[in-house]
Amino acid sequence: MTAPHAFLIAYAFIGCVYWLWMLVGAVRIVRAVPVLGKAVSPAPAAWPRLSIVIPACNEGESLEAAIATVLGQDYPDLEVVLVDDRSTDATGAIIDRVATADCRVRVVHVTQLPEGWLGKVHALARGVEKATGDWLLFADADVHLAPVTLRRAIAYCLHRRVDHVAALPDIWYSSLVLDTMFATFLRTFPVATRCWAVADADSGAYIGVGAFNLVRREALEATEGLSWLRLEVADDLGLGLLLKRSGARCCVVNGTGVVGLHWYRNLGQVARGVEKAYAPVAGCNPLRMLGVCAAIIGLEWAPIVALLPLGVPGLFWAGLLMAVAAVASTVIMHRWLRHRLLPGLLAPAGVVLGVLLFLRAGWLGFRRGGVVWRGTLYPSRQLRSGARVRFP
Repeated sequence: MTAPHAFLIAYAFIGCVYWLWMLVGAVRIVRAVPVLGKAVSPAPAAWPRLSIVIPACNEGESLEAAIATVLGQDYPDLEVVLVDDRSTDATGAIIDRVATADCRVRVVHVTQLPEGWLGKVHALARGVEKATGDWLLFADADVHLAPVTLRRAIAYCLHRRVDHVAALPDIWYSSLVLDTMFATFLRTFPVATRCWAVADADSGAYIGVGAFNLVRREALEATEGLSWLRLEVADDLGLGLLLKRSGARCCVVNGTGVVGLHWYRNLGQVARGVEKAYAPVAGCNPLRMLGVCAAIIGLEWAPIVALLPLGVPGLFWAGLLMAVAAVASTVIMHRWLRHRLLPGLLAPAGVVLGVLLFLRAGWLGFRRGGVVWRGTLYPSRQLRSGARVRFP
């Protein structure tokens, strides 16, 4: 056996393990993770006070429409804390206008960022200081909620005695190109975070979702607090880790139909968003970013490579096995998350574009010496020292 043949056989074996893991993970998620919109929980005798904390930095284009859905909730004891995080557009004025029109809205204007904090985490911490609720919902400024969302979520938590619930949202259609790019992440993220095991207190699995992180205040106060995450770029995942390691009872739900947003609307927004990945994914290390990109391309393209006529005995059958597992896992996850199937089937093409953006993020991070986020440059050394979420 030649060295290239041995390499291809090893590559096919790793690809088979990866894609079978994807398929098994997809099946376990669908079986274990409930759909919030279909969950039926008894109403409590008294609804606890709920505060929604929404940080916003230059969200003038999307904020007002999203806030309208939040204020349109039928939840009986609701408070909305809007945090203007050093915005330079109309965000601050929109927040003030909304607060004037609705007495349930409280406003925080952040004008300066303290040393040693990321802007969003600091904004969340300021919002918690202002909030008076027994429960806190951390949500992004572009998230839309169906009218029944909050009642269903709180009733679910109280009935099942859960301290933290993260909801996987609807990602609304933007374009075929963008949806094809998103498809791989939306399929792999729930499996990589082992969503099926998050509710198991004996498991180390945890999750957090920036669109919808609902937490009991007492459970948050039993942790080190948001200051523990002050330099964590993946702050939503970090919140799940913070709560899980403190012994809080955590879970994840499928929020499609009741929680939704446009993730990104154009390629420029995607590129800027991916720039943050230099910290949590690559550890602010350009060589590691290259390794991550090579692994993504290698694993996601393994079925296609194995099906090529390369003259290696058994390689075709390994490719066929991977292809079946890839299609099956894609169909299962896309139906469960109510995503269009075509972008999922075209995901290998989207992976190439995504990897190019990852490489761009690595180059920019190396050249800048860190990550630019919300108009502030955070040096690599500082981000490495404050990282809590560790990716494989």
